[in-house]
Amino acid sequence: MNKTEIRSERVGESYFRIRHPSGLTLLLCPMPQFNSSYAMFSTEYGSVDSAFRLVGEKEYFRIPDGTAHFLEHKMFESEKGDAFADYARTGASANAFTSFDKTCYLFSCADHFKESLEILMGFVTDPYFTKETVDKEQGIIGQEIRMYDDSADWRVMFNLLDALYVRHPLRIDIAGTTDSIAEITAESLHKVYGAFYNLHNMVLTVAGNFRPEDVLEVADRVLKPAPVLEVERLAVEEPREVSKKRVEQRFPIAAPMFCLGFKEKPGDKRQNAVDSILDEVLGEIIAGEASPLYRRLYDEGLINSTFGCETLSGRDYIATMYSGESRDPDRVCGEICDEIERMAREGIDEEAFQRNRKAAWGRYVRMLGRVDSVAQALMNTWLSDMELYDLLDVIADMKKEDLEKRLREQFDREYSALSVVYPEE
Repeated sequence: MNKTEIRSERVGESYFRIRHPSGLTLLLCPMPQFNSSYAMFSTEYGSVDSAFRLVGEKEYFRIPDGTAHFLEHKMFESEKGDAFADYARTGASANAFTSFDKTCYLFSCADHFKESLEILMGFVTDPYFTKETVDKEQGIIGQEIRMYDDSADWRVMFNLLDALYVRHPLRIDIAGTTDSIAEITAESLHKVYGAFYNLHNMVLTVAGNFRPEDVLEVADRVLKPAPVLEVERLAVEEPREVSKKRVEQRFPIAAPMFCLGFKEKPGDKRQNAVDSILDEVLGEIIAGEASPLYRRLYDEGLINSTFGCETLSGRDYIATMYSGESRDPDRVCGEICDEIERMAREGIDEEAFQRNRKAAWGRYVRMLGRVDSVAQALMNTWLSDMELYDLLDVIADMKKEDLEKRLREQFDREYSALSVVYPEE
């Protein structure tokens, strides 16, 4: 068993990385000053994985849209019952989620940690799919899809992604469609599970008040050695250009909602993760609450407290989005693009750069003081081929010139798109 201590001299903290004989990576961060523990069992498989083949196979297996999310729902079921009922007996709070590039199962607890961890490892490594249970779940998830279709917040974002991307599966709703999930079968779920829920493709992250030896004891008892599989995911050749510049929809809402996106040129997944931190600071400099642009737009009543900026990044994509409510979305988005072009031309104000870099440092250091944030950050950095404390190094080593270069090369109005949801007439 390979055990390594990962330490940060900047903050004087550490965690352990262990390669378990089963093939699973364990990232364990004991935080004995806390009363609770938080554990996540995650696989590098999400909605953007649209097709795959094992090494040696000629044909790609096409995965129906929404399979990752569907599989997440089904994993909680077994012949014996439901995993949530088991968690009820230990008092743990459990959940799961599927995103573009990962599926995560998690729990938090104040006691009975080993019992809850055994439940987590047990149901995630013991799939149970039948035609009857799959048919039942198709109806349940069909209702969930219709619920998302009725959400203006959800639609304004996915309408934007559909406008930004021509071929990349990022443009497809994570839950799929009622037609696509109708293609899912027990056999297809088993095939996808076997490829992506292999322990070599998974990570267990734990933070809080627990003993690492307890995690190893449960892992030794529950996990069986997994075969090493080479899975080839279907690569998508995505052009630099956007699919469409604008998309509109009407909803029964009180005020127009918008989402302005910049399609950036991706690197590898580590570089994308680093760039997303740079973009986070850039977003605050351009239109954060302390920026002149935000104050001007707010004072004129063009934006409100719903306005914000976020960057989506993953294995082969990165995009930055500004969103919120506005009575004049075109004016707001024009002002944002104008400000970006002005900064690219004139440079970023040194005081604004230092203020926002320090603010980002503070946010990430505070993150290390929460057990849930640490467990999630351990998982996210593992997916990005990084260590947890690399996040702090990126901020500490950030230079104003790096941000100015990104402004010039990535935040181009030509590679942007606007999604607007207007109130019904």
